[in-house]
Amino acid sequence: MDAVRVALLREVLDGTRWPAAVRRFAGVLRSSVVPRGGGLLLVGTERYEPWHLAAHLVDEAAWSGRPELAPTLVRHRARAADPAHLAVGLGRLEAAGRGETLLVVAPERPGRAVLERVHDARLAGATVLSLDGGDREVRGLAHEALTVTEADDVDLDMVQHLVSAAAGENTLPAVRPGRRPFRDRLARLTDHLTAPPPQRW
Repeated sequence: MDAVRVALLREVLDGTRWPAAVRRFAGVLRSSVVPRGGGLLLVGTERYEPWHLAAHLVDEAAWSGRPELAPTLVRHRARAADPAHLAVGLGRLEAAGRGETLLVVAPERPGRAVLERVHDARLAGATVLSLDGGDREVRGLAHEALTVTEADDVDLDMVQHLVSAAAGENTLPAVRPGRRPFRDRLARLTDHLTAPPPQRW
């Protein structure tokens, strides 16, 4: 999802709880990795691997100048023959500890093997965050959680796009009297996208 579509999605959701909830969660994610210089691990469930979130965070890390936002995708069925960035298996969670952040993306409850490893990583000092579908055990393991249920107006994929975009923002938008913060951001984005290229002499 490109910047224009993210902006349009934010506009659609303006007035709901989602913009503030996403900014808060993204701020926790950013603050948990920035002081430590990285160590972001991203893991899903047996049926759901968060490929798109990993890719978007890599992009945001590059665009925002925050390389620490680029995650290591931890996979359930990683093979030694896979490319290096796709060959990290669940054993990596066993080494997670202080100074690292573990982001669990779980539309449904992960298997016991993942839950136990996440629990151990938390005990070892890792910061645990979750984007989840409402499972109590997952939320109980997380220091910070953002829950998306079937009753919500958005789905987990939409929220992942919003979180990755917000995580790459340099600052939180300031509230100006009489104007909505999103309108300011949208206006700045439109100006940026429609501005002519700089002249080179």
